[in-house]
Amino acid sequence: MGHLSARLHRVCVPWQGLLLTASLLAFWNPPTSAQLTIESVPSNAAEGKEVLLLTHNLPQNITGFNWYKGQSVDGNRRIIGYVIATQRTTPGPAYSGRETIYPNASLLIQNVTLNDTGFYALQVIKADLVNQEATGQFRVYPELSKPYINSNNSNPVEDEDAVVLTCETEAQNTTYLWWVNNQSLPVSPRLLLSSDNRTLTLLNVTRNDSGPYECEIQNPVSVNRSDPVTLNVTYGPDTPTISPSKTSYYSGANLSLFCDAASNPPAEYSWLINGTLRQINTQELFISNITVNHSGSYACVALNPVTGRNRTTVKTITVSKLNQVARPEVQATSTTVTEDKDSVSLTCFTNDTEISIKWFFNNQSILSSERIKLFQDNRTLRIDPVKRQDAGQYYCEVSNPISVNQSDPIMLTVKYMESSGLSRGAIAGIVIGVLAGMALIAALVVYFLHSRKTGRASDQRDLTEHKLSDSNHSGIGLHTLSSHKSPLRHI
Repeated sequence: MGHLSARLHRVCVPWQGLLLTASLLAFWNPPTSAQLTIESVPSNAAEGKEVLLLTHNLPQNITGFNWYKGQSVDGNRRIIGYVIATQRTTPGPAYSGRETIYPNASLLIQNVTLNDTGFYALQVIKADLVNQEATGQFRVYPELSKPYINSNNSNPVEDEDAVVLTCETEAQNTTYLWWVNNQSLPVSPRLLLSSDNRTLTLLNVTRNDSGPYECEIQNPVSVNRSDPVTLNVTYGPDTPTISPSKTSYYSGANLSLFCDAASNPPAEYSWLINGTLRQINTQELFISNITVNHSGSYACVALNPVTGRNRTTVKTITVSKLNQVARPEVQATSTTVTEDKDSVSLTCFTNDTEISIKWFFNNQSILSSERIKLFQDNRTLRIDPVKRQDAGQYYCEVSNPISVNQSDPIMLTVKYMESSGLSRGAIAGIVIGVLAGMALIAALVVYFLHSRKTGRASDQRDLTEHKLSDSNHSGIGLHTLSSHKSPLRHI
């Protein structure tokens, strides 16, 4: 049967290698007082995987052990045995070639099948011939394949039909769950589940029950969900609406009505004018250049081609004769304004209705801009702030489909300060230069006055010194002269 090392090498699979090694070390010499038990790892296994029946608390002084399929020791159901003294394994009648036994009495079953589900018994043979037994069990489940939904009616009619959805799968002993719009089923008296949740019934289906629906199946080892199924619920038509809501028109205008009704499949539309069929298979009714003769009732009929249901909406249209527009009048909040300081509003006054209004400046059409705005269906023109280029003639023009008229022009005068043509920067430079010049002149004047004062004081000091010097020189001269004259007097 091969050496133990070969056996161990054969079962070193990735998912349980560390577990097996730890188990062999932990349970090789267990306490003798503990109860012999079997642990299944895992207890629920997927078909095709492997299960380890792990032995706990193996007693001492054992000579060998045997594994059996079932809850009792039965020679006909023996799987494999092991003799400790010789380290030999002895396969039994129930051995399939997928079982491996270990010296710690644990049993590994590889590639498990559904038939492997059940109990397994371990017989431990002791030297004193007092044998011990223990049992363990596990369950094998199939890997679930994708289920699918079967519907008894994929095109139900709203408020009439019921729909039965069945979750189809070949798996047994599974749990069923249902999802709608990727959410768990809401609580509703119209949604009924069978006792095993495999069947979902929708009573009096509505357009909001279209889905999508998914069913999910589960067992202890796997989960799988079906592809979504969407119901094509037939409904409608609802009461149609006719737009626009306007009911009064003037002769010469164009009449355009649009009809819409919620319906699946989309509704087919027809138009009746004063009870007479005028247009079919169109949502829009268009009549150009209407007259007073087009006044009357306009009916839209929406038909669902599948259910045969139809709904009608009637709208009464009144067409009045349109008159020539009268001359409008322009009034201004002020006709003389100051540039960059004031704003002005011009209003076009007219008693006519169903008109269009345009504004003109010096015979040129006016469009809205950052400073120039139009309000109240173009009746008011506002300029804020006013610039000198806004000075000139303004008038408004009113029109309807049959006539046009213009107001008398109004003159707008804009006052502004004359400019030297120099930029603000240049003016600022000139001012700064003038001030700097004046400061320089003032500094020179102060310096001049100070220098003059200092000069006068110096001159006065020099004059005093000069006088003193002249006085000294005069005394010496006189003294000398006296000295020279003295001998003469003696002569």
